[in-house]
Formats: sequence, C-alpha cells, structure tokens
Amino acid sequence: MKFRTLVFDFDGTIADTLGETRKIFNELAPGYGIRQVAEHEVEKLRHLSLKQLLDHLDIPKRRVPSLIARGTSILRGSITRLDLIQGMSEVLTELRVHVESFGILTSNTPENVDLFLRGHGLREIFDFISSTSKLTGKSKHLKAIRKTFSLRAEEMLYVGDELRDVKASQKAGIPIAAVTWGFNSRESLAAEKPDFVFNHPKDFMSLLNPHKTAKNPE
Repeated sequence: MKFRTLVFDFDGTIADTLGETRKIFNELAPGYGIRQVAEHEVEKLRHLSLKQLLDHLDIPKRRVPSLIARGTSILRGSITRLDLIQGMSEVLTELRVHVESFGILTSNTPENVDLFLRGHGLREIFDFISSTSKLTGKSKHLKAIRKTFSLRAEEMLYVGDELRDVKASQKAGIPIAAVTWGFNSRESLAAEKPDFVFNHPKDFMSLLNPHKTAKNPE
C-alpha cells in the first residue's frame, strides 16, 4: 500500500443513506418552497454536478446550509437503522491493517457518523471524523488533514461518491478514488478523471497490489 492515510466520505460511500436522504429532503421541501424529488428522478440526478443539481431543483444556494443542518438533525433519529454499503465492513477492516491512519471527511455531522459506525462495530478502526457544513468546503479540510499527519500529497487518498468529492481532492492536490455505488453515476465520475474508479467495495483490494489497481479508464 503506497498510501499512509485513507480518508473516506460517509454518505453513499460507507453508509447507504440515499433513500433516507431523499425522504428527509421531501419532508423539508414544502417549508423551503422547493419541490420534492420523485423516486423516478433519482437516476437522472446522478449525472448532475452540485451546481446543476441545485439549479434543477430550484434550490437557492443560500438555503443550502440550513437544509443540511435540519436534514442531518432529522437523520440522527434513523441513522442507526440504516445499512452499511454491502461489502464495506470487510474491506474497511482489511484496509485498516495496511495504513497508518484512517479517517472520515463528511458533510454529515460527527455525531451521526459516530452513531452509525458504533452501530456497525466499526468506530474503533477510525482515527478521526472530520466534518464540514459547506458542500464545497472539503478541499480546505483535506489539506488540513494532510498537514496534521505530516503527509506528502501522494501519501493520502480520499474516497468519495460525488463529483464534488473528486473536484475537492483535485483542488487539494490529493489522489481521489471515486466509488460508483453512491450518488453520482459512473459516467459522470469517470469524466472528471479521478485517480481510481471502483465499481464494488472489493475493488479496494487492488490498492494492496499497485500493479493491478483499477485506475480510471481513458
């Protein structure tokens, strides 16, 4: 393993929160004067960037922080009942053996992440949980994490399921592995040229053998 530190996004990457997030969004939408998201729309939304998503749903950017705060607060009531992405428990446990530090960087709250990980018996393998309430604030946090652990950029890998995760990592100059089982589609993620594209949790095992790593196809 060439990476000393692995940092993971939470929603959609480790926790299967998409369905519950849509449910909560639809509960809040009328109060914000924005429209709800029908289940049949989700696949179309998976191809959109953050800006395109906000425009498509007519969500003013100024309302986003409040939506996130209220949404994550409501999510706390159901977080322990949500599923782990199938196959991630075994993969996370195996990967932890091969790196010096393990963490999470999320737009969710540390409290929600902590409750979820404890409920699935995984809290002890993570050294830290870092959170940003800004949807586009991850780049700064990634740089801070790198400095905290005295890492060269190439010694740290961020793992996420959204286009904004890819863009944040690239802005921070840190390698990014995009997973295709979360919010954004494989096609949209691959178009941003992440360092790695993983279609199944077992693909992480290729990181242990650099000669077989699933790099992003051209």
